[in-house]
Amino acid sequence: MKILLAGDSTVANCPTEEFPMSGWGAHLAPHVHAWAAVHNFAKGGATTESFREEGLWQALLETAEAGDMVLVQFGHNDQKQQHLAAGAGYSVNLHRMIREIRSLGASPILCTSVERRNFHKGVPVATLADYADAVGSVAEDMGVPVIDLHDWTSKLYAAAGEDGSAAYFTQFEPGTHAHWPEGIEDNTHFNQQGALLIAGFVAERVLELRDGVSEAK
Repeated sequence: MKILLAGDSTVANCPTEEFPMSGWGAHLAPHVHAWAAVHNFAKGGATTESFREEGLWQALLETAEAGDMVLVQFGHNDQKQQHLAAGAGYSVNLHRMIREIRSLGASPILCTSVERRNFHKGVPVATLADYADAVGSVAEDMGVPVIDLHDWTSKLYAAAGEDGSAAYFTQFEPGTHAHWPEGIEDNTHFNQQGALLIAGFVAERVLELRDGVSEAK
């Protein structure tokens, strides 16, 4: 079995020059290597539209076979384009992706967008809730399972608090990391620690879904 990933930078294998920045997809393989091979097609900056336009979606479909799982997580960059609003182009594109995955005999799994680290007076404030809601609506309409990363990451940040949650992201003071000599304070892109935590959660949910399918058969 293969697990194929479609998504943006929060899922992708980040370039080595951006280390320790990492998408969660880069850390999924060690959790599932005993029963599945991971193929990560995710790319930084991708939307549900650009992923198709750049040929990444076609490459994924050409790799997918019957019985494989295809995990889809977008939203961060779709949000920046009006025609890809949650209830508009974004949802339309997800519907199309699901139909195409199923046509190959593979199993689509939607992931809600991982949340950004965004606090106001110590309280987490959601930035992608409408996209998470859209995923839920599409999933219900199409009968597709959902891995709710928006909810899980929101709770993760809340539990750690405003200061503690910074440990999951790529943040360095100037002069403390060779890759980021001028410093960086990124509240979207994870570091190794954050990406590893999310990958572990995804692996648990994927295993549950795999076992559920096996039992149903």
